[in-house]
Amino acid sequence: LYSLGAENSRVLKVPEQSQAIVIYTGWERHALVGSDIRLSCSFFSWRWTSEDVTFSWTYRPDGSRDAISIFHYTGGAAYLDNKGPFRDRLEFVGNPGRRDGSILLKNLELSDNGTFTCDAKNPPDIVGRPSSVRLLVFEKVPIQAGVITGAIIGVVLGLLLLIVVIYYLMRFLVARRVFSLSVRSVPGLWPAALCQSGFCQGLELKPEPIPGMDTCVAKLA
Repeated sequence: LYSLGAENSRVLKVPEQSQAIVIYTGWERHALVGSDIRLSCSFFSWRWTSEDVTFSWTYRPDGSRDAISIFHYTGGAAYLDNKGPFRDRLEFVGNPGRRDGSILLKNLELSDNGTFTCDAKNPPDIVGRPSSVRLLVFEKVPIQAGVITGAIIGVVLGLLLLIVVIYYLMRFLVARRVFSLSVRSVPGLWPAALCQSGFCQGLELKPEPIPGMDTCVAKLA
């Protein structure tokens, strides 16, 4: 009976169901001729990272309808394209254990402009939509990009300066208010204190006798 129950348990065992996997890359990257650039690829899966995780990269040049395979990772090994446009210029810099399938493109050329697509599988989660990033290579920094960057930096610096000015202005107004209230709380002494602090410029002091004390009242000159 025991052996029969064990056999039935093996027969009734239900395989793990596949769930959707979500893949992430950048949207658009810019680089200069002769520079290197990292193209990132990661994924989200409800399961732990499988030992059978895979990453695949394809490349479609601008003006072309066909994509070619340039990189594949499977079984713990990376397979680089040794015949295509990125031979000797592509390096795997990802960490599959951390769901990272990034690649590094070296010594970029103008002809490298195009769309790079990453696909990932984390068995049994193998159903997902590949993600794409477009690469634009320039001989020098585009004027438009430089202007936009400068404008953003200028706006940020302007906001920081405005915040600092408002901060110190509020401190001055609060300190002045506190000083005024503290002086007025001592009867008969606040006019002289104000004059000593420089608030009586343009004013004339005229002594007037007050029973019990000597003071002055500030009057306009």
